[in-house]
Amino acid sequence: SIRNGVTKSNPAPGINQVKLTKIDDNSIRLTITGQTQAPTAEVVPSAQNLVLSINPQGNSAQSTPDEEIEIIATGEEENDDYFVPNASTATGTDTLIKDTPLSIQVVPQQVLKDRNATELGDALETVNGVVSSAGKGTSAGGPGFLIRGFDGEKFRDGITYFSLAPLSASDLESVEVLKGPASVLFGQGQPGGVINLVSKKPLREPFYEASFTAGSFNTYQGAIDFSSPLNESKTVRYRFNLSYENYESFRDFVNGESFLVSPIVTWDISPNTSIDFYGQYVSDRETTDEGLVALGDEVVDVPQERFLGEDFGEFEQEQFNLGYRFNHRFDENFSVAHTLQYIQFNPKRFGALADSFNEATGELERIGYATGGDYNRFFTNAEVISKFTTGLIKHQVLFGTEYRHDTEDPSFQFPSYPSINVFNPVYTEEPFAIAPEFFRDDNIDTIGVYLQDQIEFLPNLKVLAGLRFDYVDQFRTERNLGEARTELEQSDSDFTPRFGVVYQPIKPISLYASYTTSFVPSSPEVSSPTFDPETGRQFEVGVKADVAEQLSATFAAFDLRKQNVLTEDPNNPLLSVQTGELASRGIELNLDGKILPGWDITGGYTYLDAFVSEDNTIPVDNKLANVPDNQFSLWTTYELQKGDLEGLGFGLGFLYLSDRFGDLENTYTLPGYFRTDAALFYERNTWRAQLNIENLFDIDYFSASPFGNSGSRLSVEPGAPFTIQGSVAVQF
Repeated sequence: SIRNGVTKSNPAPGINQVKLTKIDDNSIRLTITGQTQAPTAEVVPSAQNLVLSINPQGNSAQSTPDEEIEIIATGEEENDDYFVPNASTATGTDTLIKDTPLSIQVVPQQVLKDRNATELGDALETVNGVVSSAGKGTSAGGPGFLIRGFDGEKFRDGITYFSLAPLSASDLESVEVLKGPASVLFGQGQPGGVINLVSKKPLREPFYEASFTAGSFNTYQGAIDFSSPLNESKTVRYRFNLSYENYESFRDFVNGESFLVSPIVTWDISPNTSIDFYGQYVSDRETTDEGLVALGDEVVDVPQERFLGEDFGEFEQEQFNLGYRFNHRFDENFSVAHTLQYIQFNPKRFGALADSFNEATGELERIGYATGGDYNRFFTNAEVISKFTTGLIKHQVLFGTEYRHDTEDPSFQFPSYPSINVFNPVYTEEPFAIAPEFFRDDNIDTIGVYLQDQIEFLPNLKVLAGLRFDYVDQFRTERNLGEARTELEQSDSDFTPRFGVVYQPIKPISLYASYTTSFVPSSPEVSSPTFDPETGRQFEVGVKADVAEQLSATFAAFDLRKQNVLTEDPNNPLLSVQTGELASRGIELNLDGKILPGWDITGGYTYLDAFVSEDNTIPVDNKLANVPDNQFSLWTTYELQKGDLEGLGFGLGFLYLSDRFGDLENTYTLPGYFRTDAALFYERNTWRAQLNIENLFDIDYFSASPFGNSGSRLSVEPGAPFTIQGSVAVQF
């Protein structure tokens, strides 16, 4: 225990005393007293813990007895490294990644900064096994990402998060990606995994930064990031992020803007009790754009900037959330936490969308589309963490309960609209009147209870075991204009276990194996029976290795299945039966951290075989849409450490995706591509100037087919050509 302090006298030659005291739940103070002069010290995160390097001689030419220095270590400061030893997304507790029997990869703040990642899609390009399923835009149903071939669920600070707009990275500290089913902690969700957005937190020392970015296609962004204590004792602190972006596109007629405000206040009520009050408001607007279409077994051969909608088409969304996080620690072995959040967003989409395509004439039949509504979610959970021993066995038990209430009331309209020829487009430029004709009203209640134990049998043998029970009650209504309302009700419940083991034959090496599960309730439908939830399960084995103090590597092999998938009833094509299964199996290798002082790297390779394993209509062994067999990414930077050019740095990145099928029927292919990115930056004292280039060699490529797994050939997202952005950031 360090609650009351720890003091060590004469621990080493030249050192008179080392004293360790606790400031609060997140910070400690280390006081080092030299015998003849003040020593020098440096704290460096390593794969195991914090490494303290002390030079008893210091740097002073004076010889003053009993001089001392103080070091304050806190988990709240921003990390300037690519190496992140700990993460909480996988276990719900702050745990060493090497002690976690699951695949988890972190995109730290420095990677976001070096890549000038302004939205989530940019940030995830360095995570192996993750690809976009929706491109960069809003018209195809919001940002989507596949993890190991299946949809990934988005969370923010451990709470489910949903938006139809691109997700800004300006108020994020990092992004943690947990691969594979994760229902034991996160409840209902797809089996791909979890993308957890970690918010920036208030800092103990004043921090004020303003930045401005300008780039290709008339892109402009300004942002501020302020943080400071609000009282002398620093028990009340705030952080305030604000950003505004206005942009055009390489796509004809497409433009948009985004505005974000994200405040948070932390109050340390006592040394063992704290509460965070937070909020976020985001406003987005963008031209509705579905990209191009497939012709034969490939994408139609037209300029990538060609727009097939109408320039009056627009997506708008306002979103806000409010909440708090309360933490209290009774002692070092027992703590409780409570979280409450309310989120609301109201997307509106309007435009002319693709309906069918005549490949012989190039005529694209279109349909008008208008939708709007309010979406609301109330979330609360309570957790207890207890650490204890049974004999020589150590336990860290997490017990939690969760309640979620979702409501939504969207309306839809699908009027006819003139066609357009993809080879010779003529735009009507005539909006249609909005008159909704189909209405939904949904209410969903979810209750979850979960229990997890992190067990240490030996210092080199650790087990993770967990079990969750969820109950989901759905009440949905549907109504066509002028008709009576239809009510649909369905209740589901399921248990989702997981189990994992880590064995460390030597300290730098972790061998692990795990079994994880997930579930997603099916939605009630008119004239359909009640279906069981879709389920997911994954077997995974792997090795995690500390290559150096700040450089780690992970190898994983896995078999992931999505079961109870709805397929067409062979006896009645108008009905469905629950006999389908989708599979994904493969290997992953990633490397993250610091090779040498100033030289950082993050990269990885994935081989993935994602296919239909059981179905009544789709041929078995068909590949899943948007999933490449081979994926490789690398991002590395080097910054000069001394001399007249100290602070000058260079970055180089590669992204490779092999050929992918664009639809589940495997009728057309998205060609593979190899993209090169680069960066040049100079950081000195309180300012940083940076130049980022995406697609350095201006290759043509396609990023995703948003509706591919539903059989659509009518939406293919082109990737951006050569793009350059310059940014300046100043701290004051």
